[in-house]
Amino acid sequence: MTTLSDFTAARLDGTDESLADYAGKVVLVVNTASECGFTPQFEGLEKLYEQYADQGLVVLGFPCNQFGGQEPGDSEQIGAFCQKNYGVTFPMFAKIDVNGPDTHPLYEWLKSEKGGLLGDKIKWNFTKFLLGRDGQVIKRYGSTTKPDAISGDIEKALAA
Repeated sequence: MTTLSDFTAARLDGTDESLADYAGKVVLVVNTASECGFTPQFEGLEKLYEQYADQGLVVLGFPCNQFGGQEPGDSEQIGAFCQKNYGVTFPMFAKIDVNGPDTHPLYEWLKSEKGGLLGDKIKWNFTKFLLGRDGQVIKRYGSTTKPDAISGDIEKALAA
């Protein structure tokens, strides 16, 4: 059975990280963009991370430039933007594709586990996937779902 631990991804600094590093944690995976109407969700994601990190939550941000060209920056610019404007301390990864022929393997798997309104495609920035401590996908949330609306599901996953 495939789990989050089966994947690796490049961090903003270019180093590869095994997502097995997050085994045993509740994980919220989010495709992000710095110039999107949903970009203020970074604030809510950081609040969730700060509120629940000591209980085992981690938020993983995956910048993506596939929706309206809303993530044009390089890794250094993305990291600086997230820190300066939203105080992001959760792990951020290098820019990836979430749809199409170059889709990152993590997102191929996430979409196969929980399809959305467009089937297996990601509709827009700030689509969220909640994964349990076992590394399995619990639920998918659309871009319009604000981070604070997920806190109840996070609490259930942390208690499981």
